[in-house]
Amino acid sequence: MKEFKGKILMVEDDPNFGMVLGDFLRMNGYEVVQAADGSIGLHKFKRERFDLVLLDVMMPQMDGFTLASHISSMNYYQTPLIFITAKEMKEDVLKGYKLGADDYIIKPFDSEVLLMKIEAVLNRSKKSSEQASEYRIGKLTYRPTTRELETPSGMQRLSPKEGKLLELLCESKNDLLPRSKALNLIWKDDNYFTARSMDVYIAKLRKILKEEPNAKIINIHGEGFRLMTQGKKESIKAS
Repeated sequence: MKEFKGKILMVEDDPNFGMVLGDFLRMNGYEVVQAADGSIGLHKFKRERFDLVLLDVMMPQMDGFTLASHISSMNYYQTPLIFITAKEMKEDVLKGYKLGADDYIIKPFDSEVLLMKIEAVLNRSKKSSEQASEYRIGKLTYRPTTRELETPSGMQRLSPKEGKLLELLCESKNDLLPRSKALNLIWKDDNYFTARSMDVYIAKLRKILKEEPNAKIINIHGEGFRLMTQGKKESIKAS
């Protein structure tokens, strides 16, 4: 019996291609849930948890870009995405990455190459999730997996962008978080408008952290931000 490597949602409207690829992935240790179009794929993504999503670009009902946009907005567990497409236009590749794609493969392709891409993306995702299960910010505790901030007055659930921005600040606690790094990781772009949007989220986080007077988000002009605390940087590793 093959070692279980992960659960994949494959959204592909070509039944023959989908059947062949699905069987190949199952032979290599993956559980595969298939969907024939973007609408069905979104429904399945909402109901089940997956380790990775493979999605075609050109599909009926809902195309892959629209599906990726929906997934990115509700991606509670930061599930990685790989686009599979017959299109090779640079604009489509860039659009896929801006929507949160972790990789891109063009049809026709060698199935072994796709297998290597899947394993590489899953390994990166695993290492990222193992970095820390929670962060301490003075008397506050932030859990990035659930986007929950535990404070003396109760629990707050952060939005996806608030949560990712706070996670990046915690990872570089007392050190500089470069503005460009946050913009490219969260907003997938670094321009005037995304920078202004990030400033709004920084202001929101300052209000959210106000229950810890020893924690401050400092603006380093022209460079980025620094989450300053009186205590040392600490996180609790995932087991």
